[in-house]
Amino acid sequence: MKFPIPLEVSRVTADLRSAGYEAYLVGGCVRDLLLGRNPKDWDVTTNAKPEQIQAVFPESFYENDFGTVGVKTGSEDNTLAIIEVTPYRTETGYSDKRRPDAVAFGDNLEEDLARRDFTINAIALDDSKGHFIDPFKGQEDVQSKVLRTVGVAADRFEEDALRLMRAVRLVAELEFALDADTAAAIQEKGPNLKHISRERVRDEFVRILNSKQPMMALVLCQQLGILTYIAPDLTRGIGIDQNQAHSYDVFGHLIRSLQHAADKDWGFDIRLAAVFHDVSKPETRRWSDEKNDWTFHGHEVVGSRVTKRALEDLKFSRETIEKVTKLVRWHMFFSDPDQITLSAVRRMIRNVGEEHIWDLLNLRICDRIGTGRPKEQPFRFRRYKAMVEEALRDPISVTMLKTDGSRIMEKFHVQPGPKIGFALHALLEEVLEDPKRNTEDYLDGRTKSLLELPEAELKELGDSGKKRREAEEEREIKEILEKHHVC
Repeated sequence: MKFPIPLEVSRVTADLRSAGYEAYLVGGCVRDLLLGRNPKDWDVTTNAKPEQIQAVFPESFYENDFGTVGVKTGSEDNTLAIIEVTPYRTETGYSDKRRPDAVAFGDNLEEDLARRDFTINAIALDDSKGHFIDPFKGQEDVQSKVLRTVGVAADRFEEDALRLMRAVRLVAELEFALDADTAAAIQEKGPNLKHISRERVRDEFVRILNSKQPMMALVLCQQLGILTYIAPDLTRGIGIDQNQAHSYDVFGHLIRSLQHAADKDWGFDIRLAAVFHDVSKPETRRWSDEKNDWTFHGHEVVGSRVTKRALEDLKFSRETIEKVTKLVRWHMFFSDPDQITLSAVRRMIRNVGEEHIWDLLNLRICDRIGTGRPKEQPFRFRRYKAMVEEALRDPISVTMLKTDGSRIMEKFHVQPGPKIGFALHALLEEVLEDPKRNTEDYLDGRTKSLLELPEAELKELGDSGKKRREAEEEREIKEILEKHHVC
């Protein structure tokens, strides 16, 4: 069987074989080829030792304890610039529940495959012949879309506890089912995640949220008992009923909001905010006899603090923490266009920042869909978006000009008075007609001519400029309303 192997990769394996060594593609790249996906990286395994690999490839580097040599290919494609070549190896002892205490280089490919995590990652491919070495029937699992461990599942998770999260992440990324024995072992070994650094937990959490099926993945984490070791604050929403506007409990609402962000292929910060935006509803929930329903006053304020603490615990960057907590804090903005003004919209933009306002609006869409409501953007919300765009639009005014009243008074030695305003509005009309005229040289020349006119004539030109400005304002706003289908 032949696969589309990049030339940079096949050259590495061919050069190893020419030097008298074995060479196979292995791991995720083989799995992805079988799935018809484009591999994001390429790994080669061989019976050559690190120093022998480097002798074959002078343009290489070796900076780790596991024998992996990075071979530089010179490719401009980042996924092919470095091909990692690793000797066959065996591993013993995992006292820190993450990395082997000892690594030994071997001569046997099957022993190397036996140390790997899941059967779909324990397939080797001889790319020169299209021949697979698959002692653990990984190809069958790829075909059946099942994720199972190599050998005894409990042993694999005892060796490296991060595999507990990697299993869920692969299920979400590949849209596979989880083998029953593998699922049972995850439940048994879940507490081992306490031994894993929060940075590594964060990295897998990020990949889970960035997958196509993050809702399913977090449900699986909850069912298998490992969510409490990843983001314990999320578990507090399980079974917490909401008010009549919601069809799901708090946890169900959060993961559905997250899934909508994934379905829309929105960025990671929106996904992270979506899964945390109502995290503090459990502690702010109060029964209202007046409304005969639950209330959650201030949950966005408390939630922003809880989110900040949770993201700090997971060692997210300061930039991510600041943005996501800001989105959580302001996600309850009042958006009824019949009751708010542009000034109120501008205040909201200042609160969250111009650079984040559209992410906040998208978060609101996720929030709405997460309640179980079928319509993503009702008319009132589209009208609010139009108001946001209007508020962000640079106003058409004399401040756009490359001159101002102070410059005119200084350059032309005139006293303050209405003539300056008339002149500026007359200049604005000319610039609206031809924006290329908005230069200091042109405006200075026209200002001199305008100031020489009788005041009545200058006033008439200024009034004409005002009317032109108002017409342009009206045209731009009409375009915005049409864009958001709220005309």
